Amino acid sequence: MLKVLIAYGTKNGSTAEIAQAIGTVLHDADAGLMTDVRPAAEIEDIAPYDAVVLGGALYAGRWHRDARRFTRKHRRGLTERPVWLFSSGPLDPSASERDLPPVPGARRAERRTQAREHVTFGGKLEAGAQGRVARMILEQGRGGDFRDMDRIAEWAEGIADDLAGATRTP
Repeated sequence: MLKVLIAYGTKNGSTAEIAQAIGTVLHDADAGLMTDVRPAAEIEDIAPYDAVVLGGALYAGRWHRDARRFTRKHRRGLTERPVWLFSSGPLDPSASERDLPPVPGARRAERRTQAREHVTFGGKLEAGAQGRVARMILEQGRGGDFRDMDRIAEWAEGIADDLAGATRTP
């Protein structure tokens, strides 16, 4: 049975919810996967994991600090196992309408980890969000939930299929 880490960096919880949704799909897939969904800042060792999914929230065009630090801290180990990356953040439907390129921090992480794939999902910003910029966005009426949970589940199913194929004997 393969053990998959789903790690994330988030400020207001939306990216954590995406990570949890990915973890649920991977766990429920008929691929024999065990999952562990945790904040990236809490991970000291990735040796127990056979694969890693790492997500980071986007703020002002930057990938979340905890996700960036995670890739630097675990660089060697990440190149030794399959890795998938995701970003969450656009507060409009653009992420569901077309593939968005990774922001520079996520692009560096993609190279650093030799990730199999990076995808950007829409974000969510609702009342009670932390931070001055978040409050300004909400005051301008530009908040909302732009996550496409069906697209997220489909992406996670693709990861499960890839991992299931890796565990099959020829």
